[in-house]
Parts: sequence; C-alpha cells; structure tokens
Amino acid sequence: MNMEKSEIRRKVKALRVMLSDMEKRSAAEEVFSRLEQTAAFLLADHILMYHSLPDELYTHEFLGKWRNRKHFYLPRVNGVNLEILPYDESRLELGSFHIEEPTGDNVVDPEDIELIVVPAVAYDRNGNRLGRGKGFYDRLLQTTKATKVGVGYEFQLVDEVPVEPHDVGMDIIITQNATIIVK
Repeated sequence: MNMEKSEIRRKVKALRVMLSDMEKRSAAEEVFSRLEQTAAFLLADHILMYHSLPDELYTHEFLGKWRNRKHFYLPRVNGVNLEILPYDESRLELGSFHIEEPTGDNVVDPEDIELIVVPAVAYDRNGNRLGRGKGFYDRLLQTTKATKVGVGYEFQLVDEVPVEPHDVGMDIIITQNATIIVK
C-alpha cells in the first residue's frame, strides 16, 4: 500500500509528538552507538552531521563525544543549496528555518566528505528517503560520493517511500532496533 508523502509526514509527526524526553534520549543513544559500530563510520575521518531540531534524533551529545577524534561538518542553507562548513560549537548561530548553523566562510568541497549522516521524515528498507520537502539534501547528495547514512526512530521506517527521479537513496539506515545495509 503506497501512502502519499503528505500522509507519511502527518503520521510520523503525530508519532514524534508522543515521544517522551527519555524515549528520545535512549533512541538517540542506541542509534548512534549502532552508527559507531559500522565500518563506514570507523573508516571515515570527514563526516557531515546535522545539528538536530527538537523533532529530530538528537545529535548534540554524539557530536560532543567524537569531536576530538573525527572532523565533523554541518550544513548551512545558502539559497536553495546546502553548504558544508566545519563544526565548531562556539561558532553556531540560528540560520534559516531556526536551525543552528556554522558561521564563517571556510566552506568545504562536498568531495572531501566521506560520510553523511542524513535526517529525514521517513525511510524504507530500499534506502529511499522522505525529507521535509524542500529538496536541500537531495541537491547536496547528488554532488557527493560519500556513504549516506539515514538515521531515525523505528517508526520512521515505513513500507514504501514514494520515489522521484531526483531522490538520492541511502546506503545504510539505522534505527534504534536495526542497522540496514542497503547496498
């Protein structure tokens, strides 16, 4: 049964609202400990993360834990595209869509990134991803050969995400219950 994108977004939103802080925290711990065990993460030095919004899997602790051992980067919205800048906790400010973004002008070439941890509204087991509908990540992901890891809560894994030609699939999907190697 193929749910429309808007229907999937609505369902996931309703489920996210019901999570307690403890459930959010333990899910994030479980997901990121699974990520730490993947070869893709262990081998990568240059990793594009995301700075989580309240309704996304919490990344701040993970960034803090590894920031001295890995080179982390964060996206910054520039027009219709995402730029990549080094993560520096002391140099973040609220950017577009009230997301904390890196400041400065030391923009990094997407080619230099080895691993991208991507947030989403939903995924399916074939690696398809449903974002918030603005296409920022799809445009970025088309420009990189990095391993793409989708992270989310178990309920964000749905039977089927409607796919469009410009959509870029994930290589790995991680929820608190499973690590799915897509390809």
